Amino acid sequence: MTFLLKLARTILPFAGAALIAVAGPQTRAAQLDVIKVPGVTLRGNPLGDPPERKLAVFSPEGTKADAPMTMVIYLPGWGGSSEDAIAGGRGGWFGKVVDRVADDGPSVRIAVVDGRSRYGGSQFLNSTATGNYADYVADEVLSLLKEKYAFPKEGAPVCLVAGHSSGAYGAVMLAIAHHEKFAGVVALSPDSDFETTHKPLATLPPVKAVTPAELTAAMAPPAQFHRPTSGLAMLMMGLCANYAPTAGTPGHFDWLYDDRGQWRQDTWKRWLDLDPLNVVRRQTDAFAPAQRIYLDGAALDEFGANIGAQKIYDVLKERSSLVTFYEPPDHHGDHLPERLERGLSWIFGRDVHDIPAAR
Repeated sequence: MTFLLKLARTILPFAGAALIAVAGPQTRAAQLDVIKVPGVTLRGNPLGDPPERKLAVFSPEGTKADAPMTMVIYLPGWGGSSEDAIAGGRGGWFGKVVDRVADDGPSVRIAVVDGRSRYGGSQFLNSTATGNYADYVADEVLSLLKEKYAFPKEGAPVCLVAGHSSGAYGAVMLAIAHHEKFAGVVALSPDSDFETTHKPLATLPPVKAVTPAELTAAMAPPAQFHRPTSGLAMLMMGLCANYAPTAGTPGHFDWLYDDRGQWRQDTWKRWLDLDPLNVVRRQTDAFAPAQRIYLDGAALDEFGANIGAQKIYDVLKERSSLVTFYEPPDHHGDHLPERLERGLSWIFGRDVHDIPAAR
């Protein structure tokens, strides 16, 4: 396999690129509302990224805003955003999911978030190197949705958080931080067990070869910003900006290598402190007793995200019966519509079925 192909396989699955339409005839199409979020929580972010973003909200066909239903806030993988969902339109896969969920019982709305940054994506954390993306979702986006739509009063979860890859990481961390806001989480191939998922990427030659000049250019003010030539290096910089922001210097992050090219274990420890596997291991109250936790990881996941998800499940199953793990077939970004639908069905206590492998 050529290096270029390897690099493509490295970066693309993080991009939430499975924002694809579900094949098959379209007999109906869900409703799609495109809402502008002012981005008060993102104003003045150190990267100069636009604070105002679009939110894509999918509702079952024929429903009104005052019809109470569970809200699912969906966080796309690295590089993905609400703009992809908007481009897919009413007949895209999010619309198909809300209509199919409605066929089986209580309905849901799915609100797809835009969490992109200069580096391409977000882990949906608050960071002095990128901005307050956790507050953006848990406070601003959720408050705006509550103003515009009716939520259940009883008998169904009020709000769930879901996502894929980096978005699933954010979903897990937000559910841990906000027990009172999120009744459950659907985490599809979440970034976790960083020794398995992140470190192999962080030690590849394009990352080790990053120069001090490239780091300075990547952390420069907007007018002087220059992206590195390596897309993989860009991804690792973005992750560093989330996990290891430099104290007292907005917009800067601590890199994984020193000026001599030696691995910085102190920086890596900061990454590990934010690894959800380590979080649930050290916090017995990471999740509230009533929260429902759906974890999955593809059997052929390129990054081993299934390994971390399984390990998180192994920890949590000793504490709660409201947690499950499923290993769908194929790769990191495959079957996302089916996986999300399956996760929501489990959250609602409905029958779930195995997902067939691609042929």
